[in-house]
Amino acid sequence: MQRRSLCEISHLRTIFQLQWYIPSCHFSSDTEDVPYADVPKPNQRQERKPYPTPMKVLIWRAKEEKKARRENPCQILNPPDNGLLVPELVEVAHEVNQARELVLDGLVKLIGVVVPVNRCRFCSEVHVGHSGHEIRTCTGPKSGLRSATHVWRKGGIDDVMYFPHCYHLYDRVGKPRIGHKERFQVRRLPAILELCIQAGLDLEDYPAKRRTRPIYAIDGRIIDFEIEKEEADNDKELCNESDGKTRIGSESGLSSTELSERTLESWLQMREGTRMLMKRYYVNTCGYCPEVQVGSKGHKVRACKAARHQFRKGLHAWQEATLDDLIGPNYVWHVRDPQGPPLANELKRYYGKAPAVVELCVQAGAPVPKEYKSMMRLDVVPPHRDEIDLVT
Repeated sequence: MQRRSLCEISHLRTIFQLQWYIPSCHFSSDTEDVPYADVPKPNQRQERKPYPTPMKVLIWRAKEEKKARRENPCQILNPPDNGLLVPELVEVAHEVNQARELVLDGLVKLIGVVVPVNRCRFCSEVHVGHSGHEIRTCTGPKSGLRSATHVWRKGGIDDVMYFPHCYHLYDRVGKPRIGHKERFQVRRLPAILELCIQAGLDLEDYPAKRRTRPIYAIDGRIIDFEIEKEEADNDKELCNESDGKTRIGSESGLSSTELSERTLESWLQMREGTRMLMKRYYVNTCGYCPEVQVGSKGHKVRACKAARHQFRKGLHAWQEATLDDLIGPNYVWHVRDPQGPPLANELKRYYGKAPAVVELCVQAGAPVPKEYKSMMRLDVVPPHRDEIDLVT
């Protein structure tokens, strides 16, 4: 048996360490190059959200930044860290805002008119279809007396798509943290809209400071050379021009199929544009509750009521946010035949899931997107109720 050399041992050790940094992904057996996607498991109330970036990578980045500050106390920051906008992302911010308006306008016309939406009276379960399902997954009060069955009532837009709110920052670099005493003085708005504003979208109701000179970091302190408050009139003109350009509510003569296809396309465009913005602009979320804050750091408002908030004195445990934290997908069971019988509890392992917006548009006539085909389990044929004992 040959002994391995020191170079081979060190090489194997490096490969083993890199496995902690590479996320695992499963690929489908189809010829299409579409990764297999499954519904993420919900976290328990006592558990913290998983970190998008491994903790080892975060520690390594902090050490490298500290080492760089020691070698060069005066650091030249790149946009958007230096207070300036990223030119190539300004148009993306406008497109995300327009796609968000298109999705909301499309849902107003689809919900209740084309496809009904039901919500459980005691828990947060949502079902898209004419009749609620019979799957016993209710976790609300007195669910044990009802054998965990849901009690359905009529739902709305907030049940299909959820945008968490955050505090608006006039200057995202000057004073990015909001204190507890300032919680009633600062306005709140949807976090995705705040992200677009920080990326270059100008709205009259939510003004933002636009710098013409970059800031510098000297020994960890921010040096700002901006003296006067300058307003970007050109950006406001672009914002005013793009406000009424692509509103779906102003168009008439669209069938339900065309309306659902446009809504689904806007949903995918909104998520893709938001993913691009989140690569350059910081978005933080609490590790235990759905609170979100767009900016380099989270706020200091003592309003967390999740697990272990007593040890933090009500402060949020901030960490890097994901796309689902900014745009709540709200997964629902997929219904293949809207006119058929309701989903049975005995066959729940054969049913797939999808975001409520995707399920609503698919039932209205839109084609199923490639990235959600595996999640909806379209390749699985569920048996009948009388055949469940014969399936192994």
